[in-house]
Amino acid sequence: MPTTIHAALTRTVRTHDIAALGARYAAESEQARTLHPAVADAVVRAGFARHFVPAEFGGATGTFAELLDAVAVVGEGCTSAAWCAALQAAHGRLAAHLPRQGRADLWESGPDTPIAAAVVPPAGELTATPGGYLLTGRWDFASGVDHARWILLAAPEPADGGHRQRILAVPRADFSIHDTWRNSGLRGTGSHSVTVDATFVPEHRTVTREALAAGREEKDAARCHRIPYTLVASLIFAAPALGAARGALRAWTALAAGRTTAGGGRFFDDAVAQQTLALSSAEVDAAYLLLRRAAERADQAPLDDLPVALNMRDAVVAVEMLVGAVERLIRSGGARAQVDGEPLQRFWRDVHALAGHGALRLQPAAAAYGRWAAAEAGVR
Repeated sequence: MPTTIHAALTRTVRTHDIAALGARYAAESEQARTLHPAVADAVVRAGFARHFVPAEFGGATGTFAELLDAVAVVGEGCTSAAWCAALQAAHGRLAAHLPRQGRADLWESGPDTPIAAAVVPPAGELTATPGGYLLTGRWDFASGVDHARWILLAAPEPADGGHRQRILAVPRADFSIHDTWRNSGLRGTGSHSVTVDATFVPEHRTVTREALAAGREEKDAARCHRIPYTLVASLIFAAPALGAARGALRAWTALAAGRTTAGGGRFFDDAVAQQTLALSSAEVDAAYLLLRRAAERADQAPLDDLPVALNMRDAVVAVEMLVGAVERLIRSGGARAQVDGEPLQRFWRDVHALAGHGALRLQPAAAAYGRWAAAEAGVR
């Protein structure tokens, strides 16, 4: 599917200048530890919530390349806004795996329905009951939950031969939010904890994790719903880091423009400053090429030969490069770069927090790639 079909998302993001809006309210979002209402509303209006919603409910059934570009634009102003935007789209894609009646429950009033999720690790207790399940428990790190109308929660389910995991869609009226998000980075994401107390969830609002991992099998399902979760999870979590690194480059350049060397010369004429800018900007560009290639695989690779290990490797290595680029910028930025309220130190905190996510760990990605490479080489 050509990635230009759904270019409307990036155009809308730029038209509404969500990057500037996120930057304008970044300090307030950090202080409140959740997105400013104006930013949260702009993310929905831009089309992130509907990006992967099935067309039958008015959604865009969009591409991953388009999502990458749009999230990166938002991230240039506020990483927290970009993180929530990326996950809002991703959670709509996960919800598209529910049975049709469950999908209708979520999107009966339209596709612009923000959905939060806490699916890794599974938690809580699930009890089968006629027509569905009773769900009780507590889940942590539900990003963007303050502005969500629904949440997807994962719980272990007893099954023959062991346990499996079931994903359940719960409406806002049936869960409680607890103000628990205190973090050094991504402070504005509002990644609070939620609890559910013996809430009934009908069978049609649930799906097994195995079904998510496999992707939808219906031949009429959109391309974005037929690919497995593992192919794109790392990519989606990496996308905000690209925007943050671009924002860090812009913030460093603004600081550098006002600096002079110890000898009174222009800071931009200093050899170390020039090397810092050249290396960091090239690493950011190279990381984008890796992420764009992973997105295009998700959009275009044959469904019977999806390179999950390659996508995991490229997304994780891209984030390693982006963290290194921002780290170099903050170190050369001097004391001014570390002042509270300075965008560069915010981007620096954000990329480090983001890189700690489980989906972006190097060891599992390297192990998966090693196994894939060995198989390709015929090593037994």
